Amino acid sequence: MMRNLDMTALRSFVAVAETGGVTKASGFLNLTQSAVSMQLKRLEESMGLSLIDRSARTVALTSSGEQLLSYARRMLDLNDEAMARMTATAYEGEIVVGLPHDIVHPAMPKVLQRFAAEFPRVRVQLRSAHTRFLKRMFAKGECDFILTTEDDVGLGGETLIQVPLVWYGAHKGTAWRQRPLRLAFCTNCIFRAGAQRALDTAGIDWEMSVESDSEPAIEATVSADLAITAQLEGTASGHMEQISHGGGLPELKTQMINLYSGELTQGEVARGMAGLIRQHYRLLRG
Repeated sequence: MMRNLDMTALRSFVAVAETGGVTKASGFLNLTQSAVSMQLKRLEESMGLSLIDRSARTVALTSSGEQLLSYARRMLDLNDEAMARMTATAYEGEIVVGLPHDIVHPAMPKVLQRFAAEFPRVRVQLRSAHTRFLKRMFAKGECDFILTTEDDVGLGGETLIQVPLVWYGAHKGTAWRQRPLRLAFCTNCIFRAGAQRALDTAGIDWEMSVESDSEPAIEATVSADLAITAQLEGTASGHMEQISHGGGLPELKTQMINLYSGELTQGEVARGMAGLIRQHYRLLRG
């Protein structure tokens, strides 16, 4: 007798595997925790297999669960693509989303992938710029949505998450010990003034090592251990690492990642984009 896998249960299984827990998966899926747990149990019973290792303190997949995860992702992608191609052809056009380069990964690629599956005929244009430029573009109507990194939230904005701002330097670097402390920031980086004020308050002399609006130039200077910089926790490239300064540098402010939506972004397509942005950016921190 041929048996069929439950797509709804598979979606819950994948969400739990990718978010690391039933609680976060339930928020992602807009379901109760008990509903997600019941779907997982039903999936396991239908296959006669244990998919989740419930003896671990954190969510872990069994070997069967790891094998199923690959199939489940492919099945859901194909299901979503088929549904979108057959039912969403009425939606066409373009959405412009602006955001700073340092919060593009890892959330935005997932947003774009899901959005393309749900609205395949709508083109998304990404614009990357510093927050102050994004807000100017948004005020001019040049972006439908912008994501910003700020100390607070402006009128009409919605805070998605708060992320610590931390010091970054070269791997095993010593530049952070030097005085005056050499800094590397883009000219228009919104973190620059706050980092300088924190150093002034701590009585630490500093000087700018590089004046540039090129992110690669800043990264090259820091990775060469010629200066340090400040970025949101977890957003630096593999060429830099968070500095373990043991109190040798001042603590920096927590930053908000805010979402601003244009006045005309009220249709189903815009609501779909806003919903995906909220889901994936709120998963960046537990």
